[in-house]
Amino acid sequence: MRVFSINGKDYRLPNALNAFQQSMYVHLINWKWEHITTESGKARDNEYDAILPDRYADEFPMLYPQIVTAVKAHLQRFPFRIHEYFNHMASSQAANINLFLPILLHFDASAILRAINPQFARLATEYLDHGWRIEFWDEPFGALADKNAMTGTDVDMAIAYYNHAGELCLWLIEHKLTEAEFTTCGGFKSKGRKERHDCTRSFSEILTNKNTCYYHDVNKFNYWNITETNRDIFVNHAKHAQCPFQGGMNQLWRNQLLALAVEQDERQPYKHASFSVVKHPGNTHPDRSLDEYRDLVSNNPKFSVFTSADVLRTAERYGNAHLGHWSGWYKGLYNL
Repeated sequence: MRVFSINGKDYRLPNALNAFQQSMYVHLINWKWEHITTESGKARDNEYDAILPDRYADEFPMLYPQIVTAVKAHLQRFPFRIHEYFNHMASSQAANINLFLPILLHFDASAILRAINPQFARLATEYLDHGWRIEFWDEPFGALADKNAMTGTDVDMAIAYYNHAGELCLWLIEHKLTEAEFTTCGGFKSKGRKERHDCTRSFSEILTNKNTCYYHDVNKFNYWNITETNRDIFVNHAKHAQCPFQGGMNQLWRNQLLALAVEQDERQPYKHASFSVVKHPGNTHPDRSLDEYRDLVSNNPKFSVFTSADVLRTAERYGNAHLGHWSGWYKGLYNL
């Protein structure tokens, strides 16, 4: 932690922030000081101005006020893992809830979401929690075999809908606010790796001997089994001399595998499943991993990227005064 003096004010910030992160942190702290409290919060025995004090944990003051009741009710019906830093002003989990829930609870949600996802005909309100779920994973099946109480593959938001052919579909969405990169491969960094866990081997070589991957060999995760079934999606894997999933593409790969597993699991009701990333338009740092992944899957329509600004523009076009108020609030909080 360091104290930065910016525009005549002192801010307690993490040491290593890029320019976008620092700008957003300062904006979010100013918003917090104006709308919530000037008190700091703690992380690892250090005080940070971007974190809310513990006494605010159950109040959700970083959420749009009109959705707090719905979030608490959802938490009772579908207990989800609240991120460790949910009370951080830069929480992507909170930003994602703030972005989608006002739309999902709106009477014209289908029209708004259809303008973002052309396959969308209408919200499937009889599935999940009236058509949506926060921190979705394929409970109780766990086809990826990597889920426990603290870790594993899930996505920030799942939306159930019917396409124009009347087929039930699932749309998985991951949100990035200030993160400079997606979650990278934990197996690649594990101290338990042996010589046989050779990440320099190519995609095809790993499929030939999946025990090359620490995740497969030691953790018994199903990542490479699902990848083998769907290897045609990763059409440009030959461009990568070694495992393409060591870096930021690892999280994209796992979220895509979750969508594929849901789509192909006969125990699930969904005919089609897709995965999207939504990010702050000013945060260009994850773009390299996104571009590499789009190339890896050759722009497969099962994967897409858009920004929070795209969502706001669409909601403003199809919504009413209520959504206009929310859009202005969101822009003010997240500096859009």
